[in-house]
Amino acid sequence: MHPEILDQEGYTSVTADASPVRELFPGIRLRSLWKGPSGAHAHVLEMDPGTSWPHRDVHEPGPEEVYVVSGTFHDGARDHPAGTFLHAPAGSWHVPATTTGCTLFLFYPEG
Repeated sequence: MHPEILDQEGYTSVTADASPVRELFPGIRLRSLWKGPSGAHAHVLEMDPGTSWPHRDVHEPGPEEVYVVSGTFHDGARDHPAGTFLHAPAGSWHVPATTTGCTLFLFYPEG
């Protein structure tokens, strides 16, 4: 055991289930996990079966990194099963949807 790991400044550990949940749209929930001093942040997004974003999700001011944890994520053009990583550059967009339900890990390196 190395308990001194926990004493390192900025070292963070959180479980998704213990994170505050915010409903963005009916059946679509966001759990904030972490926000860094430079504005970078990480979240878990949960989408119930048959849900979709009501409009384009534009990636501003920076890129969005997505990892499909479970289920199948549809970006408006194609399906992405669990285990898929997506990089959406700044200024790009998609229309998130799912028929099966899905859980996504989202990371915004530039805020």
